Amino acid sequence: MLKVVVAAQDVETINIIAESKPLKEALKSANLLKSLQFNTLISGERGTGRHTLASYMMPDALIVNGADPDIYTLIEKSDQIIIEEIEKIDSLSRLSQAVNRGSAKVIAIAEDPSSVASISSLFSVRIELPPLKEREEDIEPLAKKFANEILTLFGEKENGNRFVPNIESVDLSQNAFSLRRSIFLQFFAKNLERDELLYMNEVYLDERMDDSGDIYRKELMIYEVPLIRAGTRKFKSQLKMSQAFGLNRNTLRKKITEWKEYL
Repeated sequence: MLKVVVAAQDVETINIIAESKPLKEALKSANLLKSLQFNTLISGERGTGRHTLASYMMPDALIVNGADPDIYTLIEKSDQIIIEEIEKIDSLSRLSQAVNRGSAKVIAIAEDPSSVASISSLFSVRIELPPLKEREEDIEPLAKKFANEILTLFGEKENGNRFVPNIESVDLSQNAFSLRRSIFLQFFAKNLERDELLYMNEVYLDERMDDSGDIYRKELMIYEVPLIRAGTRKFKSQLKMSQAFGLNRNTLRKKITEWKEYL
């Protein structure tokens, strides 16, 4: 396997968030490989930046899915090609033959590199992108990027409005995808009017309402759980919370016990 060593560069000028060491190293490799005729395998979980890195390396390349039945012909006829979901290729031997017959520079994207270990010889370079939870330095700048995106999308940036996302409560289960979703949800949560919130609850209930006969009790949590959560943060004690809510303390305790799995 080729070991890539290149001088550090200013990643600020590139549309890739790379503050963590693994991403900086991946970007250094990508920067060098742009001008070299090496086939590259980029692996990592969904949302780790595999497609962004591949497109940075070959911005004009044809992008094809591994499940495309014409993939072998496309490889032979292309100068540059990015194969996403390479695990879905139905014949790894045909892939090897197509790559060897043609002159295409190939970048393959895989989630699990072990699933295509039998064709590892086709790739001179392999780059593995760690999940976002292992790249803490990249989380905050990515969150700010998504925050700016939503401000621009809704015209809030032109009005000079600022939105500071809460990094502590973001979802990283699907890396950048779930992080972006978290940031958008935070923005809406801070900016929704009551009528808009009521409408969203109505749509939610329309989609899930059935004739089980227990709808009221089950869906009451939509109101009571966030109320108790917010009240706990705001008032710090059940006594103050019960007074603010206008509830008997015993009634509040029963509600807390009822919804304890969600609190």
